[in-house]
Amino acid sequence: MKKIIFKGCGTAIITPFTNDEINFNEFEKLINFQIDNGADSIIVCGTTGESSTMSLEEKKSAIEFAIKVASKRIPIIAGTRK
Repeated sequence: MKKIIFKGCGTAIITPFTNDEINFNEFEKLINFQIDNGADSIIVCGTTGESSTMSLEEKKSAIEFAIKVASKRIPIIAGTRK
């Protein structure tokens, strides 16, 4: 029998930018909104489109920040495509 890793609603969220930089204040609000409203996991740098234009450093920063903000409340699924 396979072990289920993720279940329920996994929400792909945008990475907000202001002046060509990640807007971490707004990003934190988006993450907390999803958690507060019942998301079972959050997908960062995944399928919302902007990840194809983000640098590797921006992706790392966004993923690390999301993990920190989520603080083990729900899983963070990281888009890792180059």
